[in-house]
Amino acid sequence: MINIEIWASGGGTNADKILSYFKNIPHINVVSLGCNRKDAGAFKIAKKHNITSYLWDKQSWEPSTIIKELNNREIDFIVLAGFLKLVPKEVIQAYEGRIVNIHPSLLPKYGGKNMYGDYVHQAVIDNKEVQSGITIHEVNEEFDKGKIIAQFSTSLNSNDDIKDLKNNIQSLEHQHFSSIIHSWIMAKSE
Repeated sequence: MINIEIWASGGGTNADKILSYFKNIPHINVVSLGCNRKDAGAFKIAKKHNITSYLWDKQSWEPSTIIKELNNREIDFIVLAGFLKLVPKEVIQAYEGRIVNIHPSLLPKYGGKNMYGDYVHQAVIDNKEVQSGITIHEVNEEFDKGKIIAQFSTSLNSNDDIKDLKNNIQSLEHQHFSSIIHSWIMAKSE
């Protein structure tokens, strides 16, 4: 059995899709969901899917504590699904090549510190890009610089606003993220 843990910061729509997807995969188990915001909707998603959830607060967000907790839960892979906190380098080193993230742009464009959510979409629109998309990548010690696993794009119309772009990007995320995670885990587990 391969155990994965999801980390999220917001509403948990990607976490919801991932949990639904992996319910049908017998050899991969989503053990738990961690969140760094006590009011995040992701907690409701965890409850809906009957999995353990917990808050990464300031006290527990220490590298040694994180690694100990992950080891206690026998976590093999970590999935960042809208997780906005920088993962400590010690955790990245302990889980090297086993942490995956999704980013709402076609990296390397519009990546890095403070480039998330609507900030990315606004920059894409401000620069009059004709296409945007998502990047699924491994996590390393630099924001959004890890090995790219997959990218999917969508075209922009000249009259698209942030809401339009956000909806298109979220649709791509929901369509592709879970299956790419699955393929990536299987390739890493061979």
